[in-house]
Amino acid sequence: MAELIDGKRISKEIKDELKAEAEKFKAEGKEATLAVILVGDDPASAVYVNNKKKACEYIGIKSLSYELPKETTEEELLGLIEKLNKDDSVNGILVQLPVPDHIDENKIIRSISPLKDVDGFHPLNVGALLIGEKGYVSCTPAGVIQLLKRSNVDIEGKECVVVGRSNIVGKPMGVLLLRENGTVTIAHSRTKDLKSICKRADILVVAVGKPKMINADYVKEGAVVIDVGIHRMDNGKLCGDVDFDSVEPIVSKITPVPGGVGPMTIAMLMDNCISSLR
Repeated sequence: MAELIDGKRISKEIKDELKAEAEKFKAEGKEATLAVILVGDDPASAVYVNNKKKACEYIGIKSLSYELPKETTEEELLGLIEKLNKDDSVNGILVQLPVPDHIDENKIIRSISPLKDVDGFHPLNVGALLIGEKGYVSCTPAGVIQLLKRSNVDIEGKECVVVGRSNIVGKPMGVLLLRENGTVTIAHSRTKDLKSICKRADILVVAVGKPKMINADYVKEGAVVIDVGIHRMDNGKLCGDVDFDSVEPIVSKITPVPGGVGPMTIAMLMDNCISSLR
């Protein structure tokens, strides 16, 4: 039976460390401020934004909230971002994605100052990650690395397979594993013989966006499996990209859904906010 990698516990551990760090900075007269912008009334986005506010409150990060109507124009949103870019009291700016269809997501991502891009999505931060320079790192992949390290999983020299090549998870995940001296393969929807490639993995990170796609046929005995996906099934229950029930008996460690990768994303966002003071 696999050991469950407890994202709730590990994220709490990280948030407690950040809380202590925030208190130390406050004593030095320094405080982090995160501006969160939500456009429209998407219920899932509203939940995420609320969770981010709660995390800020817990750690001692000041949060500014901008909840804008769906009809907000691209120009109005760009104007608000420009104002926050110029505001020296604001350390981090986050625009909750997705934005409504009439707004160009890429333009919005590029308009946020790379020095305040705590989501790690700006091309300059992505480029810094690729060449090993300092910059903000996309929160979900950074959270996966922390899950592995804090669960005593040694990445160095291991065969690592990432299933998925999105700009937000798959690509940065591959670079971060490489940075930890893993031997990395990035697989995707066009990969031939995906099963045999996944079966080579000592560490398998799945971010493919298809419910329960990865079953026991894809996984090597004793592997470590990280499931980034989250989906709501017809019965209302949540599941990941991995068929947990078939995979769990044969692997050494696995993340559950929910309670695995999810809590880590917000913990690493908070880490990015505090890192602006370091």
